[in-house]
Amino acid sequence: MADQELDARGLNCPLPILRAKKALNGMTSGKTLRIVATDPGSVKDFQAFAKQTGNQLLESGETGGEYTFILKKG
Repeated sequence: MADQELDARGLNCPLPILRAKKALNGMTSGKTLRIVATDPGSVKDFQAFAKQTGNQLLESGETGGEYTFILKKG
C-alpha cells in the first residue's frame, strides 16, 4: 500500500509526470506514491523520470489499459 495515490487517468504526456513530480515534492524521503495512468507513453516516461530524479521506481504494471507505477521518494 502506497503512502499517497495519484490518479492520472485520461492525462497525456507530460501531465502524469508533472503531477507526480508535484506530489513527490510535498512528500518526505522514503514515502511511496502510486500513480495510475492511461497513457502508454507513461511507461518509458516514468522509467526515465526515476533515473533523472533519483526517485526509485519500485513497481510498474499494466492491467486493462491502465498503467500503475509505484515510486519511492529518494
